[in-house]
Amino acid sequence: MYLTHPWFKSYLDSLQVWMLPVMDTRGAASTGVEMNRAAVSQVSVPIVELSRANQAEILSHLLSLDASDRYLRFGYMASDEQITRYVEGLDFERDDVYGIFDRGLKLVAVAHLAFAEGEGHGACAEFGVSVLKEARGRGYGGWLFERAAQHARNQGVSMLFIHALSENTPMLRIARSAGASVERDGSEAEAYLKLPPPSLDSRMAEIVENRMAEMDYNLKVQAKRFWDTLASLQQIRQTGSAASQQPELDAAV
Repeated sequence: MYLTHPWFKSYLDSLQVWMLPVMDTRGAASTGVEMNRAAVSQVSVPIVELSRANQAEILSHLLSLDASDRYLRFGYMASDEQITRYVEGLDFERDDVYGIFDRGLKLVAVAHLAFAEGEGHGACAEFGVSVLKEARGRGYGGWLFERAAQHARNQGVSMLFIHALSENTPMLRIARSAGASVERDGSEAEAYLKLPPPSLDSRMAEIVENRMAEMDYNLKVQAKRFWDTLASLQQIRQTGSAASQQPELDAAV
C-alpha cells in the first residue's frame, strides 16, 4: 500500500509542526515556554528553495555573519564586497539554494548546493551552509544537508562533497552524522557522501517537503502581515488618543 512509503510518513511527520508553538529568533515559543527540542527533531523543518528574488535576503544573511563565521563559511576572511560578488554570481539556473525563515521572515539559515561544471562532472555536487548565531543548536545545518542530499540524489548526483576547514567542527559533524567519509589535509578537510540512485520514494518525499515548505512560508507571510497591520492600528489609536487629550491639557494650563 502507498501509505507504507517513507515519503508519506515524512508528510505525516511534517504535519505535526503545525501543532507546535510559533518560534521567535531566540528559540522561545510565543507563549514564553521553551519548545520541546525532542519533538522538533522528529519533524521536518520547512526548508524553502530560494530564487533570484531572494538575493537581497541571502546577501543580508551572509553580511550578518561575523568575521569568524565568514572565515568558516568561505574558507577566508570574506569582506562585504567579496560576499556581495558571491551573491551576485549565484547561478540559480544551475545550482540550488535553500533557506530557513523564522516567523518574522528573517533568513536564519542558508545552504548552497553547487553542481560541478564541465563534461564528466555532472555526477558531483558541493554543499555549503551558514546559520545565524541566534538560530543555532536546533539542527538546521543538518536538516539543510539532508534536503540538499535528497535533491542531489534525485538529480542523479552520486557524490556529494563538503570542502571545509579542519576547525569547522559543526560542518564536519554534519557530514559524519550523514555517513560521509572525511579526509583531512593540514588545515583543510574534504568530506564526501556517496548517494544512492533516485527512487519513487525519494522523489515523492522531495515533492511533499517542497509543498510543506511553501505552505509554511505563506502562513508566515500572512501572519506577519496581520501583526504588522495590528501594530499600525495600535499606533494610530495611541496617536489619536494622545491628540484628543492635548486640548484638555492646554485648557487646564
